Amino acid sequence: MAKNGWELIDLRVLCAVAQRASFTAAATDLGVSVAYVTKRIAQLEKVLGSTLFLRTTRRVSITTQGEAVFGWARRVLEAAAELDQEVAQARGALAGRLRISTSYRLGSQHIAPIVALLRKAHPGLDVWLDLVDRRVDLIAEGFDIDIRVGEVQEPHLVAHRMAASSRILCAAPSYLRERGRPATLAELSQQHEGLMFRDRDRPFTTLKLQGPQGEESVHLGGSMGSNQSDVVRRWAEEGLGIALLSQWDLAEALRAGRLEQVLPQYHQPADIVAAVPTRSGQSARLQVCLQFLREQLAAGAHALDFDLPPARA
Repeated sequence: MAKNGWELIDLRVLCAVAQRASFTAAATDLGVSVAYVTKRIAQLEKVLGSTLFLRTTRRVSITTQGEAVFGWARRVLEAAAELDQEVAQARGALAGRLRISTSYRLGSQHIAPIVALLRKAHPGLDVWLDLVDRRVDLIAEGFDIDIRVGEVQEPHLVAHRMAASSRILCAAPSYLRERGRPATLAELSQQHEGLMFRDRDRPFTTLKLQGPQGEESVHLGGSMGSNQSDVVRRWAEEGLGIALLSQWDLAEALRAGRLEQVLPQYHQPADIVAAVPTRSGQSARLQVCLQFLREQLAAGAHALDFDLPPARA
């Protein structure tokens, strides 16, 4: 630390604390100790002559002066990242920080190994991947990309489609032998047990499905649910009810006969999209990363599985 100045790492620490409202969470995100975070913030406050955060035993809150510094810090870090990228591009390489968020199932099975390949292809990248079961705030939390299933509704985000997909209804052969196969949405709602999947804080008990008559709504009630799709899929395989899950999450179980598609004339659009902040849309680094993810999800070693067997009507 210079006697009369600050370093970029101080701004990164400041932003991490401001985004997470926690020294502990910021330390975890940065991969450093809480003591290190505390020291850097204390030194930055001394250099600037201002209290940036108010600390209590229960929470950390940013001060008015801290908010102003936080705004400047983000702009400085963005400019530094652009400088790194300009220099890297002159060498024909990618460089800089890339922070990605996605759901656990998609992230652990597909995005994580693809990101590993991306890092090998571009050693200059500094990549962080968060697997979270909630919808993140990209701006406030400092993410560059959120890979999600479904629509992007936030006005300050731009959606890039990574893969076309749908959710479909499925059940185990044992369940269908015992309870019968629903022939209509009314039978599905009134006579069958649903397995609830809540995707990143978005409940799906009332389903909006595309069918022969366009979009229709149906209530799929049940006494079991989870925010993890692999848990719901295993319950369905055990014959506990009917589930609505993504095609790529079901393909292997359908081919193996552990599950069968139910009411195949209905589906729920559920494309995989990458949401990015509007201001980042023209970043060459981001565009290259998005294209790499799109190509790998379509045809790489860790591509999504869309090889579904013919459905029984």
